[in-house]
Amino acid sequence: MTALQKKQHNPIAHLTDDDIDTLGRELDAIREQILASRGERDAAYIRRVIDVQRKLELASRAVLLFSLFPPAWLAGTVGLSISKILENMEIGHNVMHGQWDWMRDPKIHSTSWEWDNATPSEQWKHSHNQIHHTFTNVLGRDNDLGYGIMRVDEDQRWSPFNLGQPLYNLLNACLFEYGIAAYDLDIPKVVKGRKDKALFKQQAQAVLGKIRKQVTRDYLVHPLLSGPSAVTTLTANATANLVRNLWTHSVIMCGHFPAGVETFERTSIDGETRGEWYLRQMLGAANITGGPLLHLMTGNLSFQVEHHLYPDLPSNRYQEIAPKVQELFERYGLTYTTGSLPKQLASAWAKIVRLSLPNDFFSTPAAVAAVPKAFVSQVTGSANRKELSVAA
Repeated sequence: MTALQKKQHNPIAHLTDDDIDTLGRELDAIREQILASRGERDAAYIRRVIDVQRKLELASRAVLLFSLFPPAWLAGTVGLSISKILENMEIGHNVMHGQWDWMRDPKIHSTSWEWDNATPSEQWKHSHNQIHHTFTNVLGRDNDLGYGIMRVDEDQRWSPFNLGQPLYNLLNACLFEYGIAAYDLDIPKVVKGRKDKALFKQQAQAVLGKIRKQVTRDYLVHPLLSGPSAVTTLTANATANLVRNLWTHSVIMCGHFPAGVETFERTSIDGETRGEWYLRQMLGAANITGGPLLHLMTGNLSFQVEHHLYPDLPSNRYQEIAPKVQELFERYGLTYTTGSLPKQLASAWAKIVRLSLPNDFFSTPAAVAAVPKAFVSQVTGSANRKELSVAA
């Protein structure tokens, strides 16, 4: 993975400016078709998902009142985990993108929704909607590229700190909501004096307030309400939060880091046209194949390409849009990056491991001899494997 502009074989070199402009108009036409067809079917969908999520959470917490009994603990934990995933992925993330603002329902609106997450909605909307979706995969502009703690592109400078990034990534996965909250605070900018300290203090207090409410609810109130089952209810809540964090982190990794996802130089977006912005979204994301249940549980971010093209369109329409988008990829000679969840997740983790090392690590004979062949096969491409076999 390296910045598109530095690739020897540029995958968009065959496109002319007219091609890109035409592509943009065709993608605009798809968007207009969905905008014109939004209606009761879509409104009913999101209301149904919210209703199911809330009933599932209530039922799960009721079952956990009897969590001293292992079957009740398991059933309650599974139900609460699914409930938290639905609330974060299909509901919170998408509502705060403004996907349902057209309904004019003050209860399901991006300006009023607050989610079950350590990051306050206003802070998340700024870092995610305004920064990430504007500067998608632009090195030095999109902080989602590694979250400031990992190197995920050859064009990012390597330092010894990166050696630990497989561990950092695992810890980030387990504590993902807190990692995102810390990342949204832009702590490095505060340390370097590039962010107003008064603003940072205000935002940090909001984050701590959210965390305090969550901890009070999940680790104090509900356990105490369970009486004799207090300890087992607490462990169930902790497990559900861990499952939610691991799942969310995995889905996002699959959409942004697998092989085939492109990055872009900082200056490449200067004077960017509408068609060029669309093209960057097409090449800067990856999809996950699967059925309706997987799409629901990922918040339809299994259609990450379509989401990046149309972040404010209702998520339940991405599956309808996807074949039209894929046809455009084929017609314009572009690669539609998609694969199963295990495949995409393995590819993303392989990149994290490989880029924890310097770019030329595997071309050094001494280093090659020190690395097990099984490890090399997981984190290098076919070209590197050929080099290793020659060195051996």
